[in-house]
Amino acid sequence: MAADVATGDQVLTGPTLLVERLSKSFGALPALTRVDLVARPGRVTGFIGPNGAGKSTTLRILAGLAGADEGAATIGGVPYASLSRPARVLGVVGDLAGAHPGMSARGHLETQAALIGVAADRVEEVLAATGLDSVARRRVRGFSTGMRQRLALATALLGQPSGLILDEPTNGLDPSGIVWLRRLLRAFADAGGTVLVSSHVLTELQQVIDDLVLIEGGRTLWSGSLTDFTGDHASLEDAYLSMIEEKMACES
Repeated sequence: MAADVATGDQVLTGPTLLVERLSKSFGALPALTRVDLVARPGRVTGFIGPNGAGKSTTLRILAGLAGADEGAATIGGVPYASLSRPARVLGVVGDLAGAHPGMSARGHLETQAALIGVAADRVEEVLAATGLDSVARRRVRGFSTGMRQRLALATALLGQPSGLILDEPTNGLDPSGIVWLRRLLRAFADAGGTVLVSSHVLTELQQVIDDLVLIEGGRTLWSGSLTDFTGDHASLEDAYLSMIEEKMACES
Protein backbone atom coordinates (compact mmCIF):
# COMPACT_ATOMS: atom_id res chain seq x y z
CA MET A 1 0.00 0.00 0.00
CA ALA A 2 2.73 2.47 0.94
CA ALA A 3 4.71 1.69 -2.20
CA ASP A 4 1.63 2.09 -4.39
CA VAL A 5 0.92 5.53 -2.94
CA ALA A 6 4.55 6.60 -3.17
CA THR A 7 4.88 5.66 -6.85
CA GLY A 8 1.30 6.01 -8.00
CA ASP A 9 1.66 2.35 -9.05
CA GLN A 10 3.42 3.65 -12.16
CA VAL A 11 6.91 3.71 -13.60
CA LEU A 12 8.65 6.86 -12.36
CA THR A 13 11.14 9.00 -14.24
CA GLY A 14 13.27 10.33 -11.44
CA PRO A 15 15.44 13.42 -11.81
CA THR A 16 19.20 13.32 -11.47
CA LEU A 17 20.17 15.28 -8.35
CA LEU A 18 23.50 16.98 -8.99
CA VAL A 19 25.74 19.08 -6.76
CA GLU A 20 28.91 20.54 -8.27
CA ARG A 21 31.71 22.42 -6.50
CA LEU A 22 29.33 23.66 -3.82
CA SER A 23 30.59 26.13 -1.22
CA LYS A 24 28.75 27.99 1.53
CA SER A 25 29.79 30.11 4.51
CA PHE A 26 27.80 31.54 7.38
CA GLY A 27 29.59 34.75 8.17
CA ALA A 28 33.24 33.87 8.71
CA LEU A 29 32.41 30.19 9.28
CA PRO A 30 32.75 27.94 6.21
CA ALA A 31 30.12 25.20 6.12
CA LEU A 32 30.95 23.80 2.67
CA THR A 33 34.20 24.24 0.78
CA ARG A 34 33.89 21.74 -2.09
CA VAL A 35 30.99 19.31 -2.23
CA ASP A 36 30.23 17.21 -5.30
CA LEU A 37 27.34 14.75 -5.33
CA VAL A 38 25.15 12.87 -7.76
CA ALA A 39 22.01 10.81 -7.05
CA ARG A 40 20.64 8.92 -10.03
CA PRO A 41 17.16 7.62 -10.95
CA GLY A 42 16.40 4.07 -9.95
CA ARG A 43 18.92 4.13 -7.12
CA VAL A 44 19.03 4.98 -3.43
CA THR A 45 22.03 7.16 -2.62
CA GLY A 46 23.29 7.43 0.94
CA PHE A 47 24.83 10.69 2.15
CA ILE A 48 27.04 10.27 5.20
CA GLY A 49 29.62 12.10 7.29
CA PRO A 50 30.30 13.19 10.87
CA ASN A 51 28.29 15.86 12.68
CA GLY A 52 29.04 19.27 11.22
CA ALA A 53 30.31 17.85 7.93
CA GLY A 54 27.79 19.90 5.93
CA LYS A 55 25.20 17.27 5.03
CA SER A 56 22.11 19.23 6.06
CA THR A 57 23.44 22.43 4.49
CA THR A 58 24.02 20.60 1.20
CA LEU A 59 20.51 19.12 1.23
CA ARG A 60 18.95 22.49 2.08
CA ILE A 61 20.70 24.11 -0.89
CA LEU A 62 19.66 21.28 -3.22
CA ALA A 63 16.05 21.62 -2.04
CA GLY A 64 15.99 25.38 -2.56
CA LEU A 65 15.90 26.22 1.16
CA ALA A 66 19.25 28.02 1.16
CA GLY A 67 21.55 29.66 -1.37
CA ALA A 68 25.11 28.69 -2.25
CA ASP A 69 28.09 31.03 -2.37
CA GLU A 70 29.63 29.11 -5.28
CA GLY A 71 28.84 26.04 -7.34
CA ALA A 72 25.54 24.60 -8.52
CA ALA A 73 22.80 22.32 -7.21
CA THR A 74 20.28 21.06 -9.76
CA ILE A 75 17.30 18.72 -10.03
CA GLY A 76 16.99 17.26 -13.50
CA GLY A 77 19.36 19.92 -14.81
CA VAL A 78 17.70 22.98 -13.26
CA PRO A 79 17.85 24.58 -9.79
CA TYR A 80 14.91 23.99 -7.47
CA ALA A 81 13.67 27.58 -7.92
CA SER A 82 13.26 26.99 -11.66
CA LEU A 83 10.98 23.95 -11.30
CA SER A 84 7.49 24.88 -12.48
CA ARG A 85 5.77 22.43 -10.10
CA PRO A 86 8.47 21.45 -7.59
CA ALA A 87 6.25 19.33 -5.33
CA ARG A 88 5.55 17.04 -8.29
CA VAL A 89 9.27 16.58 -8.92
CA LEU A 90 10.91 16.48 -5.50
CA GLY A 91 9.60 15.58 -2.05
CA VAL A 92 11.71 16.71 0.90
CA VAL A 93 11.65 15.06 4.33
CA GLY A 94 13.37 17.18 6.96
CA ASP A 95 12.00 18.89 10.05
CA LEU A 96 8.36 19.81 10.49
CA ALA A 97 8.83 23.54 10.98
CA GLY A 98 6.08 24.12 8.43
CA ALA A 99 3.43 22.21 10.38
CA HIS A 100 1.69 24.43 12.91
CA PRO A 101 1.49 22.59 16.27
CA GLY A 102 -2.16 23.58 16.63
CA MET A 103 -3.20 21.98 13.36
CA SER A 104 -4.30 18.41 12.94
CA ALA A 105 -2.36 16.09 10.67
CA ARG A 106 -5.23 16.11 8.17
CA GLY A 107 -5.52 19.89 8.35
CA HIS A 108 -1.82 20.32 7.69
CA LEU A 109 -1.95 17.99 4.69
CA GLU A 110 -5.11 19.59 3.30
CA THR A 111 -3.41 23.00 3.47
CA GLN A 112 -0.32 21.68 1.72
CA ALA A 113 -2.41 19.90 -0.92
CA ALA A 114 -4.23 23.14 -1.72
CA LEU A 115 -0.92 25.01 -1.99
CA ILE A 116 0.58 22.58 -4.49
CA GLY A 117 -2.65 21.98 -6.41
CA VAL A 118 -3.35 18.29 -5.83
CA ALA A 119 -6.74 16.67 -5.31
CA ALA A 120 -8.11 16.45 -1.77
CA ASP A 121 -8.43 12.67 -1.92
CA ARG A 122 -4.65 12.47 -2.11
CA VAL A 123 -4.60 13.49 1.58
CA GLU A 124 -6.45 10.35 2.59
CA GLU A 125 -4.09 8.24 0.49
CA VAL A 126 -0.92 9.53 2.12
CA LEU A 127 -2.45 9.38 5.60
CA ALA A 128 -3.18 5.70 5.07
CA ALA A 129 0.19 5.03 3.44
CA THR A 130 2.14 6.54 6.33
CA GLY A 131 0.03 4.95 9.05
CA LEU A 132 -1.44 8.24 10.26
CA ASP A 133 -5.08 7.69 9.30
CA SER A 134 -6.01 6.66 12.85
CA VAL A 135 -4.53 9.89 14.31
CA ALA A 136 -5.44 12.23 11.47
CA ARG A 137 -7.57 14.46 13.72
CA ARG A 138 -4.94 14.79 16.44
CA ARG A 139 -3.02 18.05 16.71
CA VAL A 140 0.62 18.01 15.70
CA ARG A 141 1.74 19.30 19.11
CA GLY A 142 0.79 15.93 20.59
CA PHE A 143 2.75 13.88 18.07
CA SER A 144 5.79 11.84 19.00
CA THR A 145 9.01 12.29 17.02
CA GLY A 146 8.19 9.18 15.00
CA MET A 147 4.71 10.45 14.16
CA ARG A 148 6.21 13.76 13.06
CA GLN A 149 8.58 11.89 10.78
CA ARG A 150 5.65 10.06 9.22
CA LEU A 151 3.81 13.36 8.73
CA ALA A 152 6.89 14.85 7.08
CA LEU A 153 6.98 11.90 4.68
CA ALA A 154 3.24 12.18 4.02
CA THR A 155 3.76 15.85 3.14
CA ALA A 156 6.63 14.99 0.80
CA LEU A 157 4.54 12.35 -1.00
CA LEU A 158 1.49 14.57 -1.57
CA GLY A 159 2.54 15.72 -5.01
CA GLN A 160 3.49 12.20 -6.16
CA PRO A 161 7.09 13.29 -6.81
CA SER A 162 9.62 11.23 -8.73
CA GLY A 163 12.48 12.23 -6.40
CA LEU A 164 12.89 12.20 -2.63
CA ILE A 165 15.40 13.87 -0.30
CA LEU A 166 15.40 12.64 3.28
CA ASP A 167 17.50 14.03 6.16
CA GLU A 168 17.74 11.58 9.09
CA PRO A 169 14.31 10.06 8.29
CA THR A 170 14.51 7.24 10.86
CA ASN A 171 14.70 9.58 13.86
CA GLY A 172 12.01 8.52 16.32
CA LEU A 173 10.78 5.56 14.28
CA ASP A 174 10.36 2.24 16.06
CA PRO A 175 11.86 -0.94 14.50
CA SER A 176 8.73 -1.75 12.50
CA GLY A 177 8.62 1.85 11.26
CA ILE A 178 12.24 1.64 10.12
CA VAL A 179 11.54 -1.55 8.16
CA TRP A 180 8.43 0.05 6.64
CA LEU A 181 10.45 3.10 5.54
CA ARG A 182 13.22 0.94 4.10
CA ARG A 183 10.72 -0.99 1.98
CA LEU A 184 9.03 2.19 0.79
CA LEU A 185 12.33 3.76 -0.33
CA ARG A 186 13.42 0.57 -2.06
CA ALA A 187 10.10 0.29 -3.91
CA PHE A 188 10.26 3.98 -4.86
CA ALA A 189 13.72 3.58 -6.40
CA ASP A 190 12.85 0.27 -8.06
CA ALA A 191 9.94 2.05 -9.79
CA GLY A 192 12.43 4.52 -11.30
CA GLY A 193 12.44 7.22 -8.63
CA THR A 194 15.50 9.01 -7.25
CA VAL A 195 16.24 8.77 -3.52
CA LEU A 196 18.90 10.72 -1.61
CA VAL A 197 19.00 9.94 2.10
CA SER A 198 21.25 11.28 4.84
CA SER A 199 21.63 9.22 8.00
CA HIS A 200 24.00 8.48 10.87
CA VAL A 201 22.55 4.97 11.25
CA LEU A 202 25.00 3.20 8.96
CA THR A 203 23.82 -0.32 9.79
CA GLU A 204 20.33 0.57 8.60
CA LEU A 205 21.51 2.65 5.64
CA GLN A 206 23.53 -0.28 4.31
CA GLN A 207 20.34 -2.31 3.86
CA VAL A 208 18.72 0.09 1.42
CA ILE A 209 21.34 2.13 -0.50
CA ASP A 210 22.99 1.43 -3.84
CA ASP A 211 25.44 4.33 -3.89
CA LEU A 212 27.26 6.41 -1.29
CA VAL A 213 28.63 9.93 -0.92
CA LEU A 214 30.89 10.66 2.06
CA ILE A 215 31.71 14.21 3.12
CA GLU A 216 33.84 15.53 5.94
CA GLY A 217 34.76 19.10 6.84
CA GLY A 218 32.58 20.49 4.07
CA ARG A 219 34.29 18.48 1.32
CA THR A 220 33.45 15.30 -0.57
CA LEU A 221 35.89 12.54 0.38
CA TRP A 222 34.38 9.67 -1.60
CA SER A 223 31.51 8.83 -3.95
CA GLY A 224 30.55 5.69 -5.81
CA SER A 225 28.72 2.40 -5.36
CA LEU A 226 28.21 0.88 -1.92
CA THR A 227 29.97 -2.33 -2.95
CA ASP A 228 33.04 -0.40 -4.13
CA PHE A 229 33.17 1.50 -0.84
CA THR A 230 32.81 -1.50 1.46
CA GLY A 231 35.19 -3.69 -0.53
CA ASP A 232 36.57 -6.40 1.74
CA HIS A 233 35.10 -4.84 4.88
CA ALA A 234 32.32 -6.67 6.71
CA SER A 235 29.99 -3.67 6.74
CA LEU A 236 29.51 -0.06 5.73
CA GLU A 237 30.24 0.94 9.32
CA ASP A 238 33.57 -0.90 9.30
CA ALA A 239 34.56 0.62 5.95
CA TYR A 240 33.61 4.11 7.11
CA LEU A 241 35.56 3.86 10.37
CA SER A 242 38.57 2.45 8.53
CA MET A 243 38.60 5.35 6.07
CA ILE A 244 38.30 7.95 8.83
CA GLU A 245 41.07 6.31 10.85
CA GLU A 246 43.35 6.21 7.82
CA LYS A 247 42.66 9.88 7.11
CA MET A 248 43.43 10.84 10.72
CA ALA A 249 46.67 8.83 10.64
CA CYS A 250 47.78 10.61 7.47
CA GLU A 251 47.04 14.00 9.01
CA SER A 252 48.86 13.31 12.30
